[in-house]
Amino acid sequence: MQLFTPLTILLCIPVVVAMSPPRPPAPLFSAQRATTCEGRLNVHHLKCDSGVISVRGALYGRADTTTCSEGRPPRQLSNTACSHKGTMDVVSRRCNGKKECEINERDVTKRDPCRGTHKYLETNYTCLPATHLIVCENSLAHLSCYDGQVIFVYGADYGRRDTTTCAYRRPTGQTKNTLCFRSTKTVADRCNWKNSCTFKVENRLFGDPCRGTYKYLEVAYRCEYPWNIPGGP
Repeated sequence: MQLFTPLTILLCIPVVVAMSPPRPPAPLFSAQRATTCEGRLNVHHLKCDSGVISVRGALYGRADTTTCSEGRPPRQLSNTACSHKGTMDVVSRRCNGKKECEINERDVTKRDPCRGTHKYLETNYTCLPATHLIVCENSLAHLSCYDGQVIFVYGADYGRRDTTTCAYRRPTGQTKNTLCFRSTKTVADRCNWKNSCTFKVENRLFGDPCRGTYKYLEVAYRCEYPWNIPGGP
């Protein structure tokens, strides 16, 4: 005679499965194009309502017979193999990492790549998601990201591009030079692949591109998970 009913005991042991955090999608961007016809007073204007400028291609010259052709005789439009070789470099240096940028044909080149041809300046660019930071001279710059993310600097300039930024209580003589700027890799060298980064904005770190002018640092960067950035540290 069986006095006891066998008892089966089920032990529930929690199992922890290690999972990597989900990889965020690559940054979204919007494609833009700006075209400005030849003319000394015409200003080439690039702007991002959201994010910062990343130049993908630029042409100063003529690649077709229709762009900027209104009122022009055929002889000024027929040369469609006209271009200045350094255009991409000039526009990229002036505009990459900025929310807004203005440039004139005279900034691109003072030489005429094809006399007798009516030219135009055309730029294809994208607006990349980014944090845009401006820090006045002799102030502390602080770049930071959420936990697990690292800094990736798109670009940085030290100098002055207008008369209003970082101009409070500064004499006119210290803010009038708006052609004073220097692209710098210093911020990228100090901050890339770090979660946060702090440094003083001063001539000792960046050099002095224009003595007597009160300057500021302009930086564009994004926060990203390390595996989403090509090239790794």
